[in-house]
Amino acid sequence: MMYSNQTTPRIPFLQLLTYERPEAAAWITGNASYPRLSGLVKFYRTSAGGILVEAEIFGLPNIEQEGSSNFYAMHIHEFGDCSGNFDHTGSHYNPSADIHPNHAGDLLPLMGNQGYAWSAFYDKRFTIEEIIGKSVIIHSNRDDFTTQPSGDSGTKIGCGEIRKLL
Repeated sequence: MMYSNQTTPRIPFLQLLTYERPEAAAWITGNASYPRLSGLVKFYRTSAGGILVEAEIFGLPNIEQEGSSNFYAMHIHEFGDCSGNFDHTGSHYNPSADIHPNHAGDLLPLMGNQGYAWSAFYDKRFTIEEIIGKSVIIHSNRDDFTTQPSGDSGTKIGCGEIRKLL
C-alpha cells in the first residue's frame, strides 16, 4: 500500500491505540531476580496489512539509577511456557529459518528510562493467529543485531504468553 504525504497510516494507528481493543496481548512478569518487572505488550491488526505492537514495561533493571536509560532486547519466542526462569520458551519465533536479526520474532528493543519503557511499532512479519500461544521475552541486555542466533541479548528477565483477546 503506497501513501502520499497527506495519507499515511499514522492517524489510523493512533486511533487503534487510543480507541480500539487489541486482538492479542502478553502480560509480562519478571523472573525471581526481577520481581518488580511487569507490563503489557498488545497486538493490533491494522488496515495496512500488518500488526501494530505496543509495549509498556515497568520495573526494568535500571529503575534504581536516577536519570538512567538503557536498552533491553524484546523478542517473540516459540513457546508460551513462562514457568520457572523462562527456560521453556524455546528460541526466537522464526518460521522462515532466517538468520538473526531477521527472525519474525526479532522485535524493536525497549529503551528503559529509570525502569520504564513505552514503545509502539508496525510489523508485517507475522499475523495475530501465528503468534497466539507464543511468548514475549524481555532480555537483560540490548540486542547487538549481529551475534547468532539471538543477538547476545543476555538472560530472560521478563516473560508473557501471547493470548487472543477477541
